[in-house]
Amino acid sequence: MERPEPELIRQSWRAVSRSPLEHGTVLFARLFDLEPDLLPLFQYNCRQFSSPEDCLSSPEFLDHIRKVRRRRRGLCNPAECLPGRERETWDRERMTRCRLPLQTVGESLLYMLEKCLGPAFTPAMRAAWSQLYGAVVQAMSRGWDGE
Repeated sequence: MERPEPELIRQSWRAVSRSPLEHGTVLFARLFDLEPDLLPLFQYNCRQFSSPEDCLSSPEFLDHIRKVRRRRRGLCNPAECLPGRERETWDRERMTRCRLPLQTVGESLLYMLEKCLGPAFTPAMRAAWSQLYGAVVQAMSRGWDGE
């Protein structure tokens, strides 16, 4: 796999990092559009959401987006996740429990970047993010297989 262009990833990540709630909501709205069966995975205080809109507007879900953003920021800059960096072993059980289809998550990420960045999301930027996401999925798979 060709190495993604780090500066394109950094530049776009800085732009979407300015409005994490807005961009997180776009990402999850797309995820629910593509995979409506994922909605029941998001429950707070045993509350089952009746629609994606109900979930996306709930204070609990918005708090979830904030927490994911804080956790993500603490892990690394996306450009630092490029192939060739040291990788932690991924916890297969934890990732399996979340049951998020990785291809759909990747599609939702690209959708969010395209919608939120508009014309600034160039074909080269899309290619860099696609390569980065593919490398992350490969690293997760290697970790799951014990390689």
